[in-house]
Amino acid sequence: MKTTHLLLFISAFFILNSTKAQDITVSNLTEYNTAISKISNGGTIVLKNGEWKDANLLAHGNGTKENPIIIKAETPGEVILSGDSSLSIYGSHVIVSGLWFKDGNSTSKHVVQFRKNSKEFANNCRFTNSTISYFDVADGIKNHWVDLWGKNNRVDHNNFTGKTSAGTTVVVWLKGEEHTENNHQIDHNYFGTRPDLGENGGETIRIGTSDNSMKSSKTIIESNTFKQCDGEIEIISNKSGDNIFRNNLFIESKGTLTLRHGNNALVENNVFLGNNVSKTGGIRIINEGHIVRNNLLIGLTGDDFRGPIVIMNGVPNSPLNRYNQVKNVDIQNNTIINCGPMTFGGGKNEELSLAPINTVFANNLITNTNGGKIAEYVDTVDGITFSGNIVDSEAMVNPQYFTKASIDWTLLKSLPMPTENNPILTSVSSTNKSPNKDITDTTRESYVAGAFNLNNTNIPMALKARTGPGWKPNIVAPVTKAGDLIADPGIGTLSKVFSRAKDGDVITLKPGIYEFNKSLKVNKNITVLGASEGRSVFKMQGDIEKPFNYFIRINEGVSLVLKNITFDATHSSPPKYAIVSPDKLESEAYALNAENCTFQNFTTQNGGSIYKAYEGTLARNLTFKNSKFINSYRGLNLSSYKNDDYGRYSALEIVVDNCIFKDIEEFAVNYTRNVLDVNAEGGILTITNSVFDRVANEEKGRSLITNGINEVTIKNSVFINSYKSETPVNIKGFKNIISNCLFDDNGYPKVTKGAKEEDLIYKNPKWDDKENYIPGKKSPLLKENNDKELIGLIQQ
Repeated sequence: MKTTHLLLFISAFFILNSTKAQDITVSNLTEYNTAISKISNGGTIVLKNGEWKDANLLAHGNGTKENPIIIKAETPGEVILSGDSSLSIYGSHVIVSGLWFKDGNSTSKHVVQFRKNSKEFANNCRFTNSTISYFDVADGIKNHWVDLWGKNNRVDHNNFTGKTSAGTTVVVWLKGEEHTENNHQIDHNYFGTRPDLGENGGETIRIGTSDNSMKSSKTIIESNTFKQCDGEIEIISNKSGDNIFRNNLFIESKGTLTLRHGNNALVENNVFLGNNVSKTGGIRIINEGHIVRNNLLIGLTGDDFRGPIVIMNGVPNSPLNRYNQVKNVDIQNNTIINCGPMTFGGGKNEELSLAPINTVFANNLITNTNGGKIAEYVDTVDGITFSGNIVDSEAMVNPQYFTKASIDWTLLKSLPMPTENNPILTSVSSTNKSPNKDITDTTRESYVAGAFNLNNTNIPMALKARTGPGWKPNIVAPVTKAGDLIADPGIGTLSKVFSRAKDGDVITLKPGIYEFNKSLKVNKNITVLGASEGRSVFKMQGDIEKPFNYFIRINEGVSLVLKNITFDATHSSPPKYAIVSPDKLESEAYALNAENCTFQNFTTQNGGSIYKAYEGTLARNLTFKNSKFINSYRGLNLSSYKNDDYGRYSALEIVVDNCIFKDIEEFAVNYTRNVLDVNAEGGILTITNSVFDRVANEEKGRSLITNGINEVTIKNSVFINSYKSETPVNIKGFKNIISNCLFDDNGYPKVTKGAKEEDLIYKNPKWDDKENYIPGKKSPLLKENNDKELIGLIQQ
């Protein structure tokens, strides 16, 4: 922290925490409301220590810079606002200090707002030295902890920890001229744990909206700490123009500082410490005119959209809510150490077709010790000028863009620093936008690549800033007990229930149709129980404006249980999948158990399937019992790895028991691994008492594709009515076995390389009830007729 900043804070702290004879002390809301009218032109109200429950504080008046209106706690941190409490600051030169919002159950869309209503706002006001922690919200409400309106307001030296509900933590609004070019300052705050929300809207800070993104905000975000802010991929979402992000510290936060909309942002002197935590990212760049310089990024494991530096592609004639092309962006003098690959042309597809142009990527220093990829080129980089970028790594690089060199490093309080014994770093040339100072605010007497001067002895300011209030809140995360939640049929109802579900909760569904208006991302261990009588049916909303690809995504590290549910993809724009794994390359193991469920009408042929596992993901266990898979293009698809990914696979174990696959155009299960030796350990597939009826009815069609899976057991199952298929099953390896199965009008299984087949039957099953697969008295599926075991479904 600069000396001037420190003196200003000490001075403000002394003023806010001194008590004068003319101060008005109040002990309840009635006394407060009387007092606030008496100091409308300047003065101080002291809130007595204790719990202020269900208190709606209106902090207002017209103070001056020399004589502000001050509302402060008797002792900072000992005035507790609980229950349905909130704070509205409006007028001019109003300062609120020392409060602690906790144990809340708010019914408001804000905890703190810098306005009274749509006509009365705050200017030159301040919220400081306070804490909001685990402040809960009533069911179904999306709220913000701080809403900034007006101009020249400041939010500083606060602690914001534990927002678990939907809605951004801090929002800057630009609706109307009263809020543009606002010059707000958000500084020296500590942003603590923000769990993954599982959907959009989990940002920690958002400046603006898509609709107002071309307006100038001129908000400064500086000297804040963001630790484990995992709400969504955008830790900070910049959606307006002319904002500054500097000297901030990001620790183990699973996302990026995202320049999502708006132009001319300055991103400088920030430090990102991933500590090798999964999905930690750096800076993602969209739109034009930005400067990204002197940032230090260490140990960030994210890639693709979560890379250390991500330059996105744009959309031609982009509407405000999509992606404008990257233009006239300057990225210089950043140091990137042991991170995942940078991404150039991120998101390229038919829509995101415009590669970056008029962009400079210069004088950056990149190193890693594992030889991992330095960069991913998703689209052309012809519009980017590369110069002076130095790479210290065994990784292969394109010499047109990067120069490889061996750099001599030393440690400064555990931070790697280049020593003066690195002439390659001084050989680079500056540009007209090269920074005159380094990340420590020290003048660059000799210009070098990277964020630091050679032989630097100063710590970045982001690591020295004192963030949070002047008192230390003892924040304890609430202990949540698993409970029961009830969901009603309707549009979007299940999403609302999920937003307030806690880890371990059971959600019970009433009979009826649950219309999804967006995909549901599961980020907690949850059980969903459909109605045992009647049916609980998941469908896409009939008149939905933006159709989605899947009903449910299971995030990494999560276990999901589903019972008594029908997934029906019938729609004019049907979803491709019922359930999908975590996003690609999110490798923390997850689990799914589906019992007595029906999946039907997933007919999209462009890669569609009922279940989809993405590349780089891993399921601990996928279990499907007593379930039906009907009239769909593909069943369970776990074949996402490329040919050169030897030995990798998408699930440790898959169990299919007492299930029906009927009218599936391609495979029922595709669970594969690319291996040189089929007997190499890895992968378990167990299929028992199941029926495969008209599955993969083509000459080369396979009901089950199991290439490379080490342990495959197919037992007591029925394969019928795929008369075109010559080889419905092909198993290989000593631990592969198919036994006591019936084939009728369905080709012959192939067994090689040590696999076994035992007691296979090639006869008509002689159904008593063909629709429900109930065998007649003389059926070879019955134990008394085959002398082994029951074959086919175990009737429930």
